[in-house]
Amino acid sequence: MSDPSLPGPDPFQNFRRESATLKCPFQGENIPMILRHADVREAAKDWKTFSSDAPFRVPIPSEEEVRTMRQLPIEVDPPLHGEYRTIAEPFFQRAKKPEVIARVKSLIDNMLTSAIREESLEVVNEFALPIQSHALTYLLNVPETEAKTWISWGMHVFKVTGGTFKKGNQLEDYLNAQFDRSEENPGEDFFSALTQAEFQGRKLTREEMMGFGNLTFAGGRDTIIHSISSIIAYFGENPEKLSFLRGDPKRIRLASEEFFRVFMPLTHIGRVCPVETDVHGVTVPADGRVSLCWNSANHDETVFENPHTIQLDRKPNPHVSFGFGTHLCLGAPHARLLVRTLLESLVTKVSEITIIDSLPHVEREAVYERANGYETLSVSMKGSDSANH
Repeated sequence: MSDPSLPGPDPFQNFRRESATLKCPFQGENIPMILRHADVREAAKDWKTFSSDAPFRVPIPSEEEVRTMRQLPIEVDPPLHGEYRTIAEPFFQRAKKPEVIARVKSLIDNMLTSAIREESLEVVNEFALPIQSHALTYLLNVPETEAKTWISWGMHVFKVTGGTFKKGNQLEDYLNAQFDRSEENPGEDFFSALTQAEFQGRKLTREEMMGFGNLTFAGGRDTIIHSISSIIAYFGENPEKLSFLRGDPKRIRLASEEFFRVFMPLTHIGRVCPVETDVHGVTVPADGRVSLCWNSANHDETVFENPHTIQLDRKPNPHVSFGFGTHLCLGAPHARLLVRTLLESLVTKVSEITIIDSLPHVEREAVYERANGYETLSVSMKGSDSANH
């Protein structure tokens, strides 16, 4: 069962009821977090007031110390954002192709079949990380053997190499090697496409290629992993809910969206105000940041009835887990495919999940704490009768 000592699903509830914003210090900057669903969506659409043209500062905490380039297309505003996005979008839309869907189904079916045979499974590193890594090879149209390298990076791709700190990481070294290879011998993969792409009548610079590559690996990694582990743990704590989905497979799509709403891995994202701006009564100085708090918006009781209850057939479900407006998440089709396929396979193959041990991942900041996925999660899985025949 859930640990009662952990922070609840919505650390922003009382703050949101009292005020439209919550000030929270991050790296010495006192950033107002926009909390309410309508306000978050309005700010996400208003890119002139709340700009993404801020290298390293869109993530909170900011990432000047762990990467050397602007992430693309997330750290630019329209119209450049749309022009950049068009370059990468065909690969992220591959998640809708029948052959990619079939490969993801085979991957997850095989992973679950193996898990059922074992006495126990550590979900984060032995299940969620391999699924995320192998599935990404299908999306980027690269050899599946690349997944072995990506799995070796562990949960987080921003890593220091060697004994002393240097700006950059294993990911940047890897990306440079891939772009070098692709320039010499281009193929049909993501890296080759970036080396061949044109932007405003010219080839992309290496820094621009790196910006796409960096976001591709950093943006959809721990988010997917936390989502998968949270879902597995949920069914371990609520075994009757697997039966609920089994009773009507049409519920799976609705359940997927509800899991995205509640297990939102990314608490918030940053925007920069180019000029001094009043943000719901808080003065943000020119070049100051605000936070769009997706997690708070997803629990706004004026929008979601009983927001702290997971309703697997919730409809409508206007969550903002993939953002809103111009910067809607490029990886949303991929994330949806993985979670939907996971649920379909669980319903078919698994009758029971037992949690053996867990260590929740808790995000601790000055004014809030939020349980968000797992550091480790060990379970045992029992196969269903239908899967055994």
